[in-house]
Amino acid sequence: MVTLQDTLFWTGHSGFYIKAKGKTIFIDPFRIGSGITGKADLILITHAHFDHCDPESVRRVMKPGTEVMGPADCLESLKIKDGKAIKPYHSEIWNGISVSAVPAYNIRPERLEFHPKKNGWVGYVLNVGIGEGDFKIYHAGDTDFIDEMKGFSKYGIDVSLLPVGGTYTMDVDEAIEAAKAIASKNTVPMHYKNLLGKDGSKSAEERFKKKVSGAYIMKEVQESTYSF
Repeated sequence: MVTLQDTLFWTGHSGFYIKAKGKTIFIDPFRIGSGITGKADLILITHAHFDHCDPESVRRVMKPGTEVMGPADCLESLKIKDGKAIKPYHSEIWNGISVSAVPAYNIRPERLEFHPKKNGWVGYVLNVGIGEGDFKIYHAGDTDFIDEMKGFSKYGIDVSLLPVGGTYTMDVDEAIEAAKAIASKNTVPMHYKNLLGKDGSKSAEERFKKKVSGAYIMKEVQESTYSF
């Protein structure tokens, strides 16, 4: 039987790839090293910041026929002319996989300049349909705990990928509240190891596991060699 461990892989920071229905989907590939040899059938970009929209990493995982979706400014930054520009609430079926873009932005006053709502940046809800039925993965992108998340429980999300690093996104405590509102079966923290340092990252993981039902701490599939 196909499991979460066979489907979702963390490449570090906010980068993941998903293997489902014979396809590979990369989300926000960042500083992809030589250890990642798989190629993407689809690349999804959440927003235009360098640690999510990394031209070199996108090139490394592309192959002939790879499709790229993301906000228009991301495609421009990547110099991809035949990509699909999307906005929040865009939804489509791609090779039998449901891809829905959802809002991602800051609301805390000290963060408003980092991810303004007006930019139209996104997270994604994917129904990758592993195993016997539906399997929904939510990648939040860079965001605060926004009102839209309070309605996400209706999606029946199986796995939520939530930033916890603070400064630019939700911190651990805010992500805990977001996780409770979304009520997914499992919640994976992301966007923190290279912001909080080793000791801070361990503390964040411990607090997250203690407070979030179904918290799932993933191991990166490549060595983290980057820093900010």
